[in-house]
Amino acid sequence: MALGFFALALFLFLGLDSQDGYASYATASSSSEGVEITYGSVLKLMHERTKFRLHSHDVPYGSGSGQQSVTGFPNVDDANSYWIVRPEPGTSAKQGDTIKSGTIIRLQHMRTRKWLHSHLHASPISGNLEVSCFGGESESDTGDYWRLTIEGSGKVWKQDQRIRLQHVDTSGYLHSHDKKYSRIAGGQQEVCGVREKRADNVWLAVEGAYLPISESK
Repeated sequence: MALGFFALALFLFLGLDSQDGYASYATASSSSEGVEITYGSVLKLMHERTKFRLHSHDVPYGSGSGQQSVTGFPNVDDANSYWIVRPEPGTSAKQGDTIKSGTIIRLQHMRTRKWLHSHLHASPISGNLEVSCFGGESESDTGDYWRLTIEGSGKVWKQDQRIRLQHVDTSGYLHSHDKKYSRIAGGQQEVCGVREKRADNVWLAVEGAYLPISESK
Protein backbone atom coordinates (compact mmCIF):
# COMPACT_ATOMS: atom_id res chain seq x y z
CA MET A 1 0.00 0.00 0.00
CA ALA A 2 2.74 2.45 1.04
CA LEU A 3 4.88 1.55 -1.97
CA GLY A 4 1.94 2.02 -4.32
CA PHE A 5 1.14 5.42 -2.85
CA PHE A 6 4.79 6.48 -3.19
CA ALA A 7 4.82 5.40 -6.84
CA LEU A 8 1.62 7.33 -7.55
CA ALA A 9 2.98 10.47 -5.93
CA LEU A 10 6.25 10.19 -7.86
CA PHE A 11 4.41 9.67 -11.14
CA LEU A 12 2.28 12.74 -10.54
CA PHE A 13 5.32 14.76 -9.50
CA LEU A 14 7.14 13.95 -12.74
CA GLY A 15 4.02 14.83 -14.75
CA LEU A 16 3.29 18.04 -12.88
CA ASP A 17 3.82 20.40 -15.79
CA SER A 18 2.58 18.15 -18.58
CA GLN A 19 -0.90 18.19 -20.06
CA ASP A 20 -1.16 14.45 -19.49
CA GLY A 21 -0.57 14.99 -15.80
CA TYR A 22 -3.88 16.79 -15.36
CA ALA A 23 -6.12 13.75 -15.83
CA SER A 24 -3.94 11.66 -13.52
CA TYR A 25 -4.11 14.27 -10.78
CA ALA A 26 -7.85 14.63 -11.14
CA THR A 27 -8.44 10.96 -10.34
CA ALA A 28 -5.86 10.65 -7.57
CA SER A 29 -6.88 10.47 -3.93
CA SER A 30 -5.14 9.75 -0.64
CA SER A 31 -6.86 7.56 1.91
CA SER A 32 -4.17 7.70 4.60
CA GLU A 33 -5.00 10.05 7.43
CA GLY A 34 -2.17 12.00 8.99
CA VAL A 35 0.04 12.08 5.88
CA GLU A 36 2.44 15.03 6.07
CA ILE A 37 1.86 17.61 3.35
CA THR A 38 4.90 18.74 1.39
CA TYR A 39 5.64 21.39 -1.22
CA GLY A 40 4.63 20.16 -4.66
CA SER A 41 1.69 18.14 -3.32
CA VAL A 42 -1.65 18.53 -5.09
CA LEU A 43 -4.68 18.60 -2.84
CA LYS A 44 -8.21 19.76 -2.20
CA LEU A 45 -9.08 22.03 0.69
CA MET A 46 -12.40 21.30 2.34
CA HIS A 47 -14.30 23.95 4.30
CA GLU A 48 -14.81 22.26 7.66
CA ARG A 49 -18.36 23.32 8.44
CA THR A 50 -20.04 23.09 5.01
CA LYS A 51 -17.81 20.36 3.47
CA PHE A 52 -17.52 22.34 0.21
CA ARG A 53 -14.16 22.24 -1.61
CA LEU A 54 -12.13 25.32 -2.53
CA HIS A 55 -12.68 25.67 -6.27
CA SER A 56 -11.85 27.88 -9.24
CA HIS A 57 -12.44 27.86 -12.99
CA ASP A 58 -11.85 30.22 -15.90
CA VAL A 59 -14.87 32.42 -15.17
CA PRO A 60 -14.25 36.04 -14.09
CA TYR A 61 -16.11 37.90 -11.40
CA GLY A 62 -18.73 40.25 -12.80
CA SER A 63 -17.82 42.86 -10.18
CA GLY A 64 -14.84 43.88 -8.07
CA SER A 65 -11.50 43.00 -9.65
CA GLY A 66 -12.93 41.06 -12.59
CA GLN A 67 -10.29 38.39 -11.92
CA GLN A 68 -10.87 34.64 -12.06
CA SER A 69 -13.52 33.64 -9.54
CA VAL A 70 -13.00 31.37 -6.54
CA THR A 71 -15.93 29.51 -4.98
CA GLY A 72 -16.85 26.61 -2.73
CA PHE A 73 -17.90 23.54 -4.74
CA PRO A 74 -20.29 20.91 -3.36
CA ASN A 75 -19.10 17.79 -5.21
CA VAL A 76 -16.02 15.79 -4.25
CA ASP A 77 -15.31 14.56 -7.80
CA ASP A 78 -14.23 17.78 -9.50
CA ALA A 79 -10.89 18.46 -11.19
CA ASN A 80 -11.16 22.23 -10.76
CA SER A 81 -10.77 21.91 -6.99
CA TYR A 82 -7.12 20.79 -7.05
CA TRP A 83 -4.37 23.14 -5.80
CA ILE A 84 -0.58 22.79 -5.89
CA VAL A 85 1.19 23.78 -2.67
CA ARG A 86 4.08 26.13 -3.43
CA PRO A 87 6.59 27.94 -1.18
CA GLU A 88 7.08 31.65 -0.83
CA PRO A 89 9.59 32.78 -3.51
CA GLY A 90 13.13 33.51 -2.37
CA THR A 91 13.19 30.91 0.41
CA SER A 92 15.26 27.73 0.57
CA ALA A 93 12.12 25.56 0.58
CA LYS A 94 11.95 22.90 -2.11
CA GLN A 95 9.57 20.23 -3.31
CA GLY A 96 9.23 17.43 -0.79
CA ASP A 97 9.84 19.67 2.24
CA THR A 98 7.26 19.58 5.02
CA ILE A 99 5.41 22.76 6.04
CA LYS A 100 5.34 24.09 9.60
CA SER A 101 2.64 26.15 11.25
CA GLY A 102 3.30 29.85 10.69
CA THR A 103 4.85 29.35 7.25
CA ILE A 104 3.84 31.53 4.29
CA ILE A 105 2.68 29.40 1.36
CA ARG A 106 1.09 29.92 -2.05
CA LEU A 107 -1.65 27.81 -3.64
CA GLN A 108 -1.58 27.43 -7.42
CA HIS A 109 -4.77 26.34 -9.15
CA MET A 110 -3.83 23.20 -11.03
CA ARG A 111 -5.97 23.69 -14.14
CA THR A 112 -5.45 27.38 -14.83
CA ARG A 113 -2.02 27.77 -13.12
CA LYS A 114 -3.15 30.99 -11.42
CA TRP A 115 -2.56 31.76 -7.75
CA LEU A 116 -5.05 31.96 -4.90
CA HIS A 117 -5.13 35.72 -4.36
CA SER A 118 -6.85 38.38 -2.30
CA HIS A 119 -7.01 42.18 -2.09
CA LEU A 120 -9.28 44.99 -0.90
CA HIS A 121 -12.02 44.59 -3.54
CA ALA A 122 -15.39 43.64 -2.04
CA SER A 123 -16.59 40.06 -2.44
CA PRO A 124 -19.74 39.73 -4.62
CA ILE A 125 -22.29 38.47 -2.07
CA SER A 126 -21.23 39.43 1.45
CA GLY A 127 -19.05 42.47 0.72
CA ASN A 128 -16.08 41.01 2.58
CA LEU A 129 -12.60 40.78 1.04
CA GLU A 130 -12.67 39.29 -2.46
CA VAL A 131 -10.69 36.08 -3.03
CA SER A 132 -9.71 35.42 -6.64
CA CYS A 133 -7.17 33.62 -8.82
CA PHE A 134 -4.57 35.79 -10.52
CA GLY A 135 -1.18 35.74 -12.24
CA GLY A 136 0.56 32.72 -13.71
CA GLU A 137 3.69 30.55 -13.63
CA SER A 138 6.09 33.51 -13.73
CA GLU A 139 3.71 36.15 -12.37
CA SER A 140 3.17 36.14 -8.62
CA ASP A 141 3.20 38.85 -5.96
CA THR A 142 2.51 39.29 -2.25
CA GLY A 143 -1.22 39.16 -2.94
CA ASP A 144 -0.68 35.40 -3.34
CA TYR A 145 0.88 34.91 0.11
CA TRP A 146 -1.06 33.04 2.81
CA ARG A 147 0.18 32.24 6.31
CA LEU A 148 -0.68 28.70 7.40
CA THR A 149 -1.74 28.26 11.02
CA ILE A 150 -2.45 24.81 12.41
CA GLU A 151 -5.32 24.64 14.89
CA GLY A 152 -4.39 22.60 17.94
CA SER A 153 -1.05 21.17 19.02
CA GLY A 154 0.37 20.08 15.67
CA LYS A 155 3.51 21.74 14.34
CA VAL A 156 3.72 20.22 10.82
CA TRP A 157 0.83 20.35 8.34
CA LYS A 158 -0.89 17.02 7.83
CA GLN A 159 -3.88 15.72 5.91
CA ASP A 160 -7.23 16.08 7.72
CA GLN A 161 -5.73 18.62 10.13
CA ARG A 162 -7.68 21.78 10.95
CA ILE A 163 -5.94 24.88 9.60
CA ARG A 164 -6.48 28.55 8.86
CA LEU A 165 -4.98 30.50 5.99
CA GLN A 166 -4.45 34.21 6.68
CA HIS A 167 -3.75 36.51 3.76
CA VAL A 168 -0.52 38.40 4.37
CA ASP A 169 -1.41 41.70 2.66
CA THR A 170 -4.96 42.16 4.00
CA SER A 171 -4.87 40.00 7.19
CA GLY A 172 -8.09 38.35 5.99
CA TYR A 173 -8.67 34.67 6.79
CA LEU A 174 -9.78 32.41 3.94
CA HIS A 175 -13.48 32.06 4.67
CA SER A 176 -16.66 30.55 3.32
CA HIS A 177 -20.29 30.28 4.43
CA ASP A 178 -23.75 29.18 3.32
CA LYS A 179 -24.35 32.13 0.98
CA LYS A 180 -24.56 30.72 -2.54
CA TYR A 181 -24.48 32.06 -6.09
CA SER A 182 -27.71 31.71 -8.07
CA ARG A 183 -26.68 32.23 -11.70
CA ILE A 184 -23.26 31.65 -13.33
CA ALA A 185 -21.96 29.56 -10.41
CA GLY A 186 -25.36 28.34 -9.26
CA GLY A 187 -25.18 26.13 -6.17
CA GLN A 188 -21.58 27.13 -5.42
CA GLN A 189 -20.94 29.19 -2.30
CA GLU A 190 -18.99 32.36 -1.80
CA VAL A 191 -15.36 32.22 -0.72
CA CYS A 192 -14.01 35.46 0.71
CA GLY A 193 -11.67 36.88 3.32
CA VAL A 194 -12.61 38.11 6.80
CA ARG A 195 -10.26 39.72 9.30
CA GLU A 196 -11.67 37.96 12.37
CA LYS A 197 -11.08 34.38 13.47
CA ARG A 198 -14.38 32.57 13.06
CA ALA A 199 -15.59 28.98 12.93
CA ASP A 200 -16.18 29.48 9.20
CA ASN A 201 -12.52 30.03 8.34
CA VAL A 202 -11.26 26.55 9.20
CA TRP A 203 -10.18 24.21 6.37
CA LEU A 204 -8.77 20.70 6.01
CA ALA A 205 -6.57 19.16 3.32
CA VAL A 206 -8.44 16.12 2.05
CA GLU A 207 -8.23 14.37 -1.36
CA GLY A 208 -4.99 14.71 -3.29
CA ALA A 209 -1.60 13.36 -4.26
CA TYR A 210 0.96 14.03 -1.57
CA LEU A 211 4.63 14.05 -2.52
CA PRO A 212 6.96 11.96 -0.34
CA ILE A 213 9.08 13.85 2.17
CA SER A 214 12.45 14.99 0.85
CA GLU A 215 15.33 13.02 2.35
CA SER A 216 17.71 15.98 2.37
CA LYS A 217 17.14 18.68 4.97
